Amino acid sequence: MNIIFKAFLVSALSLYSVVSAQAELTIIDDDVIDHGLTVHTNLEQQQKFIEAESLLSKNISSAEATEYENLYSDLMDYPLKPYLDQQRLLENMQLSSAEEIAVFLAKYKNSPLDWPLRKAWLTYLAKQDKGELFLTFYKKTSNKLLTCQQLSFSLKAGVSEEVVLPQIKKLWLVGKSLDKECDPLLNKWADAGYRTDELVIQRIALAADGGKHTLIPYLTRLLPENKQYIGKLWHQVRRDPANVAKLKKFPHKSAQESEIYSYGIKRLIWRNPDLAIKSYKKAQQVFNFSVEQEEQIAEKFAVALASKSHPEAKTWLAKLAPTNVDRNILQWQLTEVLKDQDWTAVIDELTLMPAGYKTELQWKYWYARALIETDDLELGINVMNEIASKRHYYGFLAASYLDTSVSLQNNPLAITLEEKSAILLYPSAKRAFEFYYLGRYIEARREWRYWLTQLDSRGKLAAAKLANENGWFDRAIFTLSQEGYFDDVELRFPKAFDDKINQYAKKQTINPAWAFAIARRESSFMTDASSPVGASGLMQLMPNTAKQLNKGSVTTKYLYNADNNIQLGTQYLRDLLDENKGNQVLATASYNAGPHRVRSWLKKTKAMPADIWIETIPFKETRNYVKSVLAYQEIYQHKPGQVSQIFDQVIKMNIGE
Repeated sequence: MNIIFKAFLVSALSLYSVVSAQAELTIIDDDVIDHGLTVHTNLEQQQKFIEAESLLSKNISSAEATEYENLYSDLMDYPLKPYLDQQRLLENMQLSSAEEIAVFLAKYKNSPLDWPLRKAWLTYLAKQDKGELFLTFYKKTSNKLLTCQQLSFSLKAGVSEEVVLPQIKKLWLVGKSLDKECDPLLNKWADAGYRTDELVIQRIALAADGGKHTLIPYLTRLLPENKQYIGKLWHQVRRDPANVAKLKKFPHKSAQESEIYSYGIKRLIWRNPDLAIKSYKKAQQVFNFSVEQEEQIAEKFAVALASKSHPEAKTWLAKLAPTNVDRNILQWQLTEVLKDQDWTAVIDELTLMPAGYKTELQWKYWYARALIETDDLELGINVMNEIASKRHYYGFLAASYLDTSVSLQNNPLAITLEEKSAILLYPSAKRAFEFYYLGRYIEARREWRYWLTQLDSRGKLAAAKLANENGWFDRAIFTLSQEGYFDDVELRFPKAFDDKINQYAKKQTINPAWAFAIARRESSFMTDASSPVGASGLMQLMPNTAKQLNKGSVTTKYLYNADNNIQLGTQYLRDLLDENKGNQVLATASYNAGPHRVRSWLKKTKAMPADIWIETIPFKETRNYVKSVLAYQEIYQHKPGQVSQIFDQVIKMNIGE
C-alpha cells in the first residue's frame, strides 16, 4: 500500500466523515476551540475506482463491461466517480453523445472536469464539420486552433466579416507559427486588407524577441521587396546581437532600425560588454533614440555591468537617478557602494531613493548600519530597534546586531470546527482531498484551485487550516500567502516530514532547522515539485547531483519519494558545508547557484562582513534564496527569549578572506 495511505488514511464506515483527529485542542479564546479535522476516505471504494478506471482505459470484453458496470454501481457517491464519466465520454466520442456531454459540461462548468472533455469534444466537432454544435459548446480559450475554428464557423453561420475579421489581428499577432488549419481564415483576413506591412513588422519583432526566430524568413517574404531588409535585419540581430556593432547594416537609421538596434544592444551587453559600450557610443551619434529607448538601454547596461563587476558599472549606475528607478536598480546602486563599504555614499543613495521605498526593511536596515558606521549611534540604533521587532530576514539581522531576542509575531489563525466542516461539503473539496490521498497531486491541486474559487476569503483561510491538519502542507502555505495572512507561523512553517528530516540531519550532523528551511524554500514541502531546469522533489535535487550522491543513476520517481529526497538532500548539504569549511552561508548559496559559481564569486571578493556579501551576491535569485533560508532557519530553530545563533554568526562573520 502507498505510504501516503499509511500515513493519512484510516478506514471509515461512511465516505468523507469528518472527525476530530488531534488529541490537543488549541484554545483560541474563551468561547472558541479549534479542533483539528482529518478528512477520511473509504479505501474499499478507492480500490474499486482504480479498477474501474483501469477497465475504461482498454478495449474491454463483455464480461469486463459487466464488471465495470458493477464497480460503477458500487461507487455510489464516491467523489471521483464523475471522472469515470468523463473518461468514458473521452474514450468513446460520438455525435450521439452530444446531449450527455452537454449535461456533463453544464454540471461541471469551469471545474477541472470541464475543459479536458470540452476541448476534446470541440476538436471532434471541428473534424466532423459540425459548426452549429461547435459554436454551442465553444468557450473562450487561449487555444489558437479552437479560436480559428470558432471564427471560421461564425463566418459560415452568417456572422458578418466586419464583425469576425477584426478579431483575427490579436490571433495573428504572436511570435510563433499558427496551425495550418487556420490558413484559410488568415488568408481571407489578409485578402480583405487587414494584414498591413506594419503588422507584419510587429510580428517579426515578436518572433525575434522571445518568439520563434525561425518564423522570421516566412514573415519577411510577406513584405514588399523594399522593406524585406527589415525582416532580414531582425533575424540577423536575433541570431547574433554582435551585428549591431556593424552600423552599416542600419542604412537609414530609421525608427524601425532604431528598435532593432535597441533590442540587439540590450542583448549584446550581456555577451560582450566592451563591444556593446563601444558600439553604443557610436550609435548615439547617428540614431535618434527615443527617451524611453535610452532609459531602457541605460538600465540594461547598468544591471549587466554591475552583475559582472565591470569597471564601467558605477558610471552607468550613476546615469540613473535614484528618484526614478525601480527596486532592481536601487539594489545594484546600493551594491556598488556596499562593496566599498562607503557608508557616507550608502546614506546618500538611500536618502535620494523614492519615498515609497524608504519604509521597506531592506533599505531601513542599511540606513541604520550606515548611520552607526558613521557614528550617528543614537539615530542608527533607534532605526535598528524598529526593524528588530519584525519577523523578517532584516529583522533577525537587526536583533542579532543589537543582541536582543527576536519576535516571531505569531498570531495563530482561529478557525472553528463548524467553518471547516462547512467548506468540506463542496464536491470539489472532496475531489481534491481524494486525489491527494491517491497520490495524484497534479489533479489534486487542480481541484484545490477550483475549490478556492468557490470560497470567500474566510473560507480560503479555513481551507488552509484544513490542509495543514491533513498533511497537505504546500496548499496551506500557498493559500495563506495568496490571502495575505502571514502571521500564523505554525501553518506557514510546519515541521513537515519531521521524523525523516531529523533522522537524516542527525546522521549528517547538520542543523535540522537548516534542512527544514531548505525544504521549505525549495518546494514548500511539495514532494513532486519540479523546476524548469530539472530539479526534483522535496529538496529540489538536480539529476546529476543526485546521481553522484547516490553513486548510481536515479529516476524522477525515486526523487519524488520524500525519504530518498531528504536522505540525498541532507547528504548534499553536508558535502557543501565541508567544501566551504563549515560556512553555512556559502553552503546555502552553493545549494542554489552551484559550488562553482560561489567559488568564482569568492575569487572576485575582497574581505567584507557577511551581511554585505549576501547583499552583493550577483544573482538576484541566489541573493533572495540565501536571505530566505536564513530567515526560515531562524523560525524553525527559534525558542522564545533566545538570540538567533545563525544570525549572530552572520553578524560576526567575514567572507572573502
